[in-house]
Amino acid sequence: MAVFFPSFTPVEDPAVYKTAWSDFLTHLESFTGKKVTFFPVQNNAAQIEAMRSGRLHIAGFNTGSNPLAVNCSGFNPFTIMTKADGSFGYEMEILTYPGSGIDKVEDIKGKQLAFTSPTSNSGFKAPSTILKADFNMVPERDFEAVYSGKHDNSILGVANKDYKAASIANSVRGRMLKRGVIPKDQLVSIYKSQTFPTTGFGVVYNLKQELKDSIREAFFSFDWAGTSLEEEFSKSGEAQFIPMNYKEFWSVNRKIGTANGVSYAGK
Repeated sequence: MAVFFPSFTPVEDPAVYKTAWSDFLTHLESFTGKKVTFFPVQNNAAQIEAMRSGRLHIAGFNTGSNPLAVNCSGFNPFTIMTKADGSFGYEMEILTYPGSGIDKVEDIKGKQLAFTSPTSNSGFKAPSTILKADFNMVPERDFEAVYSGKHDNSILGVANKDYKAASIANSVRGRMLKRGVIPKDQLVSIYKSQTFPTTGFGVVYNLKQELKDSIREAFFSFDWAGTSLEEEFSKSGEAQFIPMNYKEFWSVNRKIGTANGVSYAGK
């Protein structure tokens, strides 16, 4: 029997999400008749390459990676998590710590700003675009850019004063605060963006249609109540999966990519 490997975008420690998704994976097995194994990934590039090479079949790609996964890995997203009322999304925030000497975005000039990775929307693409367009600030000329690899690394780095400031997804910060990973008073937000769509979930393009339909049905029939998924994601308010349209939901992110000179030609 085939083994299907799902993964979740590496915004935090993969071990956290192996446990969080355990009840859903059992549900997924019952719908597909396939053995399902969680595929932990350490960075966005590894996740995209795993799907491109045929080792990953079902995934949740972060906001910034969705266009790259669609264009370069054959990813077909069809759902996102939402709150019980159907609302969804998160904001990019720039964080610092009390006493850092940074009270507003312009104060980052001459200092250090931590990004997560070049494929992340809130961890790189959105802040790069906003800093350039609204504040005339670009990396290396106006501030030192460093890369933490993941949102939790950036958040912990600011809280522990390893980074002067960092751009992050505030949904990750919310879950970390509710888990008690960091105290709220170690972080100060100096910028909050518009709302962006959350992680897009879907399948690789070349699965049989019957199997794609079974996976889709598994997502939309899953009862969150009392599950490991609810226990983790209720920390950021999510309570259900709803259908989504990539062309519509990710239009703002494609515009950000265009503004950053992103091209998929030859990929």
